Amino acid sequence: MSNKNDTAKPSGLTRRELLGSSAALLIGASSPVQALTVKGTPEWKPLANNAVPPVDTDAGWQFFTDEEAVTVEAIVERLIPADDLSMSGKDAGCAVFIDRQLAGAYGGYERLYMHGPFQDGTPEQGDQSALTPKQRYRLGLGALNDHCRNEHGATFAELSGEARDQILAQLEEEEIQLDDIDSLVFFEIVLQNTMEGFFADPLYGGNRDMVSWKMLGFPGARYDYRDYVERHNEDLGFEPVSIGGRPDWQA
Repeated sequence: MSNKNDTAKPSGLTRRELLGSSAALLIGASSPVQALTVKGTPEWKPLANNAVPPVDTDAGWQFFTDEEAVTVEAIVERLIPADDLSMSGKDAGCAVFIDRQLAGAYGGYERLYMHGPFQDGTPEQGDQSALTPKQRYRLGLGALNDHCRNEHGATFAELSGEARDQILAQLEEEEIQLDDIDSLVFFEIVLQNTMEGFFADPLYGGNRDMVSWKMLGFPGARYDYRDYVERHNEDLGFEPVSIGGRPDWQA
């Protein structure tokens, strides 16, 4: 019989030896390194590391035709009407926000898979349409004005506020059939984009003067809230701050 002490030692490093060699490497890597010294005061600017170009609200329409723009403004004015709490969706720049989004990557669904086959899905599967946002707005706005001319003798924007409210309600309930696009699909994308424009950072063209943030008491894109997270049910009196700062910060 062989003795256990005569068993051959396994080749290579043992676990103990491996751990020991790793510790030696860590000790060697922890030798002092001279700290980098920054001379002077570095100048910080909003969006310097992840720049998002601010929307130029005075640059004219980038996607909408003039008639389409007037129609969208008339829609968002009724979806978010002016009241004692805030200005209307039109005055808040929601149409500008939508126009710039359609002129960019969102308009063509550039970040979504848009190759067929296309077929109706379940509600849980979400939107399965082959139409991009650009196509939905172009078809929907044209069909909406065609319907208004045929039924009311005027474009949507030329109708009274009450008549516009009724038509929007009919679109939502699918009581109006638009040519080339489902009425509910069109209504839902306009409603969604209007809400986004009203509550998004002003950098993107909507929420003018941070009107919705002031209405809600939302403090905006502030850098650090650690001193305030435990102060519950207290009005801190913060003035909202956009990603690009506040208007009074501009030189």
